[in-house]
Amino acid sequence: MSGVNKVILVGRLGKDPEVRHLEGGTAVASFTLATSENYTNKEGVRVEQTEWHNIVVWRGLADIAGKYLSKGKMVYVEGKLRTRSYEKNGEKRYTTEIVADNFMMLDRKDSNDTNTSEPINHAAMEAKDAPLTTAPPMASAEVDDLPF
Repeated sequence: MSGVNKVILVGRLGKDPEVRHLEGGTAVASFTLATSENYTNKEGVRVEQTEWHNIVVWRGLADIAGKYLSKGKMVYVEGKLRTRSYEKNGEKRYTTEIVADNFMMLDRKDSNDTNTSEPINHAAMEAKDAPLTTAPPMASAEVDDLPF
């Protein structure tokens, strides 16, 4: 049996996505996502603890992130946890990031946004050859399709 590597986050963007294109034209976008947790400590003081996550999205999903996401927006993200190493000043360093398979913008529509409440599914985007103009819906099973 193989393992499961699944991350689900809901948080706010810490900065606008940085979109770049690799040599072959493949788009990659990265941004930070803040998730917050509130609790009451032993002294009875309410404490908010914020965790920052590095998010990476690829291909068509990266272009959509660059177009529709911005600092402060609330987003649902699904993806996989990845750790990679790189060298900086001759020193080997490690970073952990979430490689997102899909995301959904959760903020209400404003006049500048054309499609902020539709989920975005990376797998569905790769299946299409033409560029996307609207976000495809996330896959969901119909009640009639259930085997029981």
